[in-house]
Amino acid sequence: MKLKGRDIISLKDFSREEIDHVLKMAQAMEPLAESRSNMLHGRILATLFFEPSTRTRLSFESAMHRLGGTSIGFAEAGIASVKKGENLADTIRVVENYADVIVVRHPLEGAARLAAEFANVPIINGGSGAEEHPTQALLDLYTVVKERGTIDGLNIALVGDLRYGRTVHSLAYALSLYDVNLILVSPSMLRMRREVLDAIEEKIRVAEKATLDEIIDDVDVLYVTRIQKERFPEPAEYAKVRGSYQVDLKLLERAKQSMIILHPLPRVDEIAVEVDDTHHARYFQQVWNGIVTRMAILSMVLGKNG
Repeated sequence: MKLKGRDIISLKDFSREEIDHVLKMAQAMEPLAESRSNMLHGRILATLFFEPSTRTRLSFESAMHRLGGTSIGFAEAGIASVKKGENLADTIRVVENYADVIVVRHPLEGAARLAAEFANVPIINGGSGAEEHPTQALLDLYTVVKERGTIDGLNIALVGDLRYGRTVHSLAYALSLYDVNLILVSPSMLRMRREVLDAIEEKIRVAEKATLDEIIDDVDVLYVTRIQKERFPEPAEYAKVRGSYQVDLKLLERAKQSMIILHPLPRVDEIAVEVDDTHHARYFQQVWNGIVTRMAILSMVLGKNG
């Protein structure tokens, strides 16, 4: 199953077989991440981040370097030619001359797909507005498989900002290809977007809840997200839902021993720091899993692996 030359824009574009193949390749990358490789020697990754990022940008750059490649790019649009008024299409058409693959993060929805229309090299969506973040969802799935051995048969809860959280949109699309029970926990004003619900409810069992107390006893994977202040058009609206949920030691007293907690990070106050030392916490392990998953993706789209 080849992904050579393919854009990674949305997990709606992927089959279960393709996702499973990426997860298999991520596992194969584990030893290479430790020992390093020259698999992508001479290849160049461009990271175009029109929106602030730490984890995603550094994860992609680390993945490229561990495979022997190099990286270029910017982390703030203010220091690039876009400050001078250059549009996204022109930026892409220029940068594709410098690199073999481009990762784009942009505050506007549809930006990554637009970039792909103009590029002659693979475009990877590093986060497009409140729309999707496909590589985050792939590393999340890899973490679940690594920790639980399977995705099928699990009760998986997505908690927090399900309206603006692009990670949960991609994850929901991907999980709809598996045999799972999906539980959505959010304040009413942050419920999962209608277009996502319409796409997944035809395929899997979906329940919407308002509190963690209703679901904590039966959950196998608790995927927690922060309430994203920067996505709210009005500060007053953010204030209404800030701190809606917190996972703490008291809540975990009712959780299954085998339940794992994931979080795309950064964390604010939705997971108490005391939870970090419990056997449930897996969010810092996700960071490593992001490196090997992105190593797999880069090697595949550049035609050097599976």
